[in-house]
Amino acid sequence: MPRPDQPHFAWGRIPRPAFGADYNPEQWDTAIWKDDVRLMREAGVNLVSLGIFAWSWVEPGPDVFDFSGLDEVITLLHEAGIAVDLSTPTAAPPLWFSHAHPESLPVTADGRTLAPGSRQAYCPSSPAYRDRAALITRRLAERYGDHPAVVMWHVNNEYANANAHCWCDTSAAAFRNWLRTVYGDDLDALNDRWGTALWGMRYSDWEQVIPPRTSTSGLSPGLWMDFYRFSDAEHLACFRAERDILRAHSPGRPVTTNFMASALRWSDYWRWAREVDIVSNDHYLMSEDPNRSADLAFAADLTRGLADGRPWMLMEHSTSAVQWQPRNVAKVPGEMARNTLTHLARGADGALFFQWRQSAYGPEKWHSAMVPHGGEDTRIWRETKALGNAVAGLADVAGSTCPPAETALLLDYEAMWALGLPHRPSTDLTYSGVLRDWHRALWTLGLLCDLVPAPGEQRLLLVPSLYALSTDTARALEDYTARGGHLVVGPFSGVVDPDDRVHPGPYPGALRDLLGLRVDEYLPLTAGGIVGLDDGSTGHIWAERVVPDAGTEVESRFTEGPAAGGPAILRRGNTRYLATRPDVPSLLRLLPLWAAGAGCTTPVRGAGHGVEVVRRSAPGGGTWLFAVNHTENPVQVAATGVDLVSGIRSPGAITLPAGGVAVIAED
Repeated sequence: MPRPDQPHFAWGRIPRPAFGADYNPEQWDTAIWKDDVRLMREAGVNLVSLGIFAWSWVEPGPDVFDFSGLDEVITLLHEAGIAVDLSTPTAAPPLWFSHAHPESLPVTADGRTLAPGSRQAYCPSSPAYRDRAALITRRLAERYGDHPAVVMWHVNNEYANANAHCWCDTSAAAFRNWLRTVYGDDLDALNDRWGTALWGMRYSDWEQVIPPRTSTSGLSPGLWMDFYRFSDAEHLACFRAERDILRAHSPGRPVTTNFMASALRWSDYWRWAREVDIVSNDHYLMSEDPNRSADLAFAADLTRGLADGRPWMLMEHSTSAVQWQPRNVAKVPGEMARNTLTHLARGADGALFFQWRQSAYGPEKWHSAMVPHGGEDTRIWRETKALGNAVAGLADVAGSTCPPAETALLLDYEAMWALGLPHRPSTDLTYSGVLRDWHRALWTLGLLCDLVPAPGEQRLLLVPSLYALSTDTARALEDYTARGGHLVVGPFSGVVDPDDRVHPGPYPGALRDLLGLRVDEYLPLTAGGIVGLDDGSTGHIWAERVVPDAGTEVESRFTEGPAAGGPAILRRGNTRYLATRPDVPSLLRLLPLWAAGAGCTTPVRGAGHGVEVVRRSAPGGGTWLFAVNHTENPVQVAATGVDLVSGIRSPGAITLPAGGVAVIAED
């Protein structure tokens, strides 16, 4: 939720549920604009994101502003009753700017300056970039800040996607200033936290501190962690600067930027979510991923967790194929609707696509759109119109929320960064992989899952990987279990602090007393290696030699591998520890046992194994049951009420056809 000192913005005049796309009229002749608006009305579009990459369109030369095209498009949209999410175009500095300020271009770790000519070709620490970004933002806000068509603002685009880190001299100076603030200008404190006694790399002057540029061998993990934090902070500072200008000139209109939450990369979105008025996310399926339906749910659950009770929306997804995967497989008929309804089921109050009209040129011309190259006589256009009508019928659902889940996964971005650094015991033990495996198992079982930054009121908290752990988080886990919460901790957790320094004493460091055990040795497996457990489970990637304390129960043991005969799953009170990474089939057997032991509610009849069943409820009364069948067979789901998609009443169960969707307004 927003901090008490932050204004809380209601959705106000933003359509709910929102339905639309990124609109890029600058790519098209003006004659097409009126036809675009006609088709938008036909498809039920009520919100478009406008101007995201339009900097050179509205400022074709330094201080030469031309808003005539944008004026005309906004007028056309407004007259048609279509609201505008107006963007600051600062993700795409014009070529005139890059050529005038070559020092603003990003530099790689090995010293190569990246050329202009694409989006995000800027260093976020560049004063020249920040000044010009502030100027174009202010001019847009002054001109359109009170325009009735503009219902929200969209800052930049997908921060840190292509320029997450910059190693230029400007970044180096900004990094030093950031460190001096963080460490209170105490260079000895920095040396201590980074462990610079190793290899004699102690700093004696602040000017010696540089970003982790390519060197002869490994660099301090502490240096890397602080560089990651600094880089994230610089992008966030760029966002804040533009956001504050917009708030000053366009009060009352919410400001957002589109996250890439499920990519699990370089932005700590728990921090970012506190800074936006509405959480929005982009999500694109990996078309060849056999678990792509589960990935949809993961993205939606994570975005809902970031919103923390506030409205949120899906800002971008695709009608069909994208252009950037090795093989850009088209979505099958009905998949677009299932993708959209999955997000709405899990709490979204809007779903937009990239983009409205498929580009005729450029790198994204093979990215699908609401209006394909073939125009109106295409399957995608027909499905787009049908989906728009279905979404329009869900007006009563808007504003309702998903109740808090009884099961949650703990997500810590800094722990993810730390585990991904070089020189870990196994490159196979990835944070993203283990988190997605556990979530996919819960999805398969039909168990709703929240993603959280810290323990809360959930009955069952799953911590499948938490390599880096602060003492504050360790205490929070202790408090959670003391309140009666059930905790499951995965292997290689609690080992180091946030600066990647090993916690003193035996492993697992900060969690040793809570778990009631000692890890004698970590035993990563060879490529493709697996280990069996005497309860029938299978572990892969990892094993540990564990010595339990008195009072700690051994629930299962390894039957093979480097820890054969030793404990594999241990329990102390309502806390469990896994000394291996279970595969998904094993999780499908174990998780229901742990959920039942924690008192979690069983899923709705018919849910699971490719059938999503999620309930949303309104504060003033009213519940809606969303059912999405991702399988190739018809299924029956327990439900009583009227399906808002088909209009058919369900007396107690619905038969959902293969690939079908339903939204039941429950009696």
